Amino acid sequence: MTTTAPLPPLPARPPSGCPFDPPEGLARLRLEEPLSKVALDDGGWAWLATRYADVRAILGDARFSSDTSAPGYPVSGMTGGSPRPGATRGFIRMDPPEHTRLRRMVTRDFMVKRVEALRPTLQRLTDELCDAMERVDRSEHPVDLVQALALPLPSLAISLLLGVPYEDHDTFQRLTGTLLSRDLTEEQREPARAELLTYIDQLVNAKKAEPGDDIISRLVTEQYARGELTHEDLVAFAVLLLVAGHETTANMIGLSALSLMLDQETAGRLREDPSLVRGAVEELLRFHSIIRNGPRRAALADVEVGGQLIRRGEGVIVAVPSANRDEDTFPDADRLDIRRPNAQHHVAFGYGIHQCLGQALARAELQVVITTLLRRFPGMRPAVPVEEIPFRTDMVIYGCHALPVTW
Repeated sequence: MTTTAPLPPLPARPPSGCPFDPPEGLARLRLEEPLSKVALDDGGWAWLATRYADVRAILGDARFSSDTSAPGYPVSGMTGGSPRPGATRGFIRMDPPEHTRLRRMVTRDFMVKRVEALRPTLQRLTDELCDAMERVDRSEHPVDLVQALALPLPSLAISLLLGVPYEDHDTFQRLTGTLLSRDLTEEQREPARAELLTYIDQLVNAKKAEPGDDIISRLVTEQYARGELTHEDLVAFAVLLLVAGHETTANMIGLSALSLMLDQETAGRLREDPSLVRGAVEELLRFHSIIRNGPRRAALADVEVGGQLIRRGEGVIVAVPSANRDEDTFPDADRLDIRRPNAQHHVAFGYGIHQCLGQALARAELQVVITTLLRRFPGMRPAVPVEEIPFRTDMVIYGCHALPVTW
């Protein structure tokens, strides 16, 4: 009689050593079994792709679906939990042509030219937040860089773009934190989801009554008014942009700042030559890869990837942190090298038609913050040992829950 060994679980948490390393086990899989089967917490399984070439092949192939309702889609443990029956999906969980139609409605708002026009505003907001940090009496308590800068800046920026009142930021940050927690059940997340949907629903209704100069208002006065968007689509649109627009960048800011505080040689080079910051941001995005268990796809046909046949109806999870540490593409990949010539080829923003819509904004925010922190706080350092920093091992998006600093 033959027995089948149980499938290993999806690697999710970093090793006990360096907190910047990808989840434990990914490096071994990439070398020994780059496409392997992993167990999901709902009793199912999916393919896990850990090699850079395979990850790009999957994300760039239309035969792999982003639709959560596609047979075999690995919804278990995904961001925000499994989709509820009848729930409105954001366009990132749709395939063409619907994905293309909806994404095109907001593409122009996040184009490089539009984002560059925002750069003076991003600089002003960053300077104001840094001014507030300087006024803090650090004799009793260090400054938490997450609460003082990393979270407020992207929250301010996306609130400004969407037309969300910034005074409500505590509400949407609290709700987003609940939705992205990996330690909560779907039932425990449901009240937060319902509250966020209610909040955005009321905001959309307010924009219908009195439009402003913002993305939600434009969607109301153009696409909704022409019948190209339903009210439910509009709410899902706004929720997606609000959540994605601040959580990811906030955590990248925290990790990037910590990396440079711990690597004074690299920080010094950037301080002396700010022209290196753009390349440094690409390398930091590659190095940290804060999306730890996705993106995900379902095969719509039999597809061979890296010599392995993935059959129609089978789910796939791509391991972005592993792909971005692939030595075949990024030699000496576990080292942060701000002069790395091909760092911009990372897949931190995904790849293919679903590549992150807000990547230009995220890049600009990171460039402004890093340059400003290096200039204004050259002596900034962690106020506690690294092992005492609370890292987000319990969240879908990796980063720091708090980052106490002093200078």
